[in-house]
Amino acid sequence: MHERERHRIILSAVQEKPVATIQDLVELTSASEATIRRDIAALHVQGRLRRVRGGAEALNPAHIGSLAAKPFRVSEGEHLAQKRAIAREAVALCTDGDPIILNGGTTTFQMVHYLTSRRLQVFTNSFAIAEHLVKHSKNQVTLPGGAIYRDQSIILSPFDNDVTRNFYARRMFMGAQGVGPIGVMERDALIIQAEQKLINQADELVLMVDSSKFSRRCSLILCPLERVSTLITDDGIPDAARAMIEDAGIRLIVAATTAAEQAVEPSSAA
Repeated sequence: MHERERHRIILSAVQEKPVATIQDLVELTSASEATIRRDIAALHVQGRLRRVRGGAEALNPAHIGSLAAKPFRVSEGEHLAQKRAIAREAVALCTDGDPIILNGGTTTFQMVHYLTSRRLQVFTNSFAIAEHLVKHSKNQVTLPGGAIYRDQSIILSPFDNDVTRNFYARRMFMGAQGVGPIGVMERDALIIQAEQKLINQADELVLMVDSSKFSRRCSLILCPLERVSTLITDDGIPDAARAMIEDAGIRLIVAATTAAEQAVEPSSAA
């Protein structure tokens, strides 16, 4: 990753939370601690952020509450071939006319490319998904009320009396930050609160995670594995993770990444 791109990611990250730690920034950029420390020092000298012990903070933090999640534009390009392969399999489960829920995330976002010729009733808390479907498809799109968190391109509300409880779906398609024996994991309590409301509105929960998510652990549990009906991942899934999913009685769909890479670019259909 070039220095300019690292600096952009670092400046975005410090707007997300009071202090972005060195470890946070290493994870976001895949750079070394030494490189991140040099970047922070350079941006501090330029007057673009404030260097603090163990990390950095924004000079003018955003007033809206922040989320403990990567910015959408940072995550969107990660494991892209795997996400597209997973999205293709997810859309194949849908029948025209179905009411479905899509949670905000970069894996579920890839579904929009394969939904351009479909006719579904889509409820989503993703501003990016809604915008794309409205522009490039004839799907019916419904959004919940709430605040738009720009960096994650997600709409969240702390209130129970929003339109969410008035929408029923056959399936909910959801991404996650991590998956393990104890359940589906997320980093942010506000995201968990919103997604638990969505889960309650669907008969089936389809979890869409690339194979890297089986090695990640977060401090917050969104739901137990038993709540998941189907899990879609890529062909890099470890044997231990495959056994874990099968032992939990979850339907496992493994997407062929090579086939997705060889397919025509899905965005061309838009």
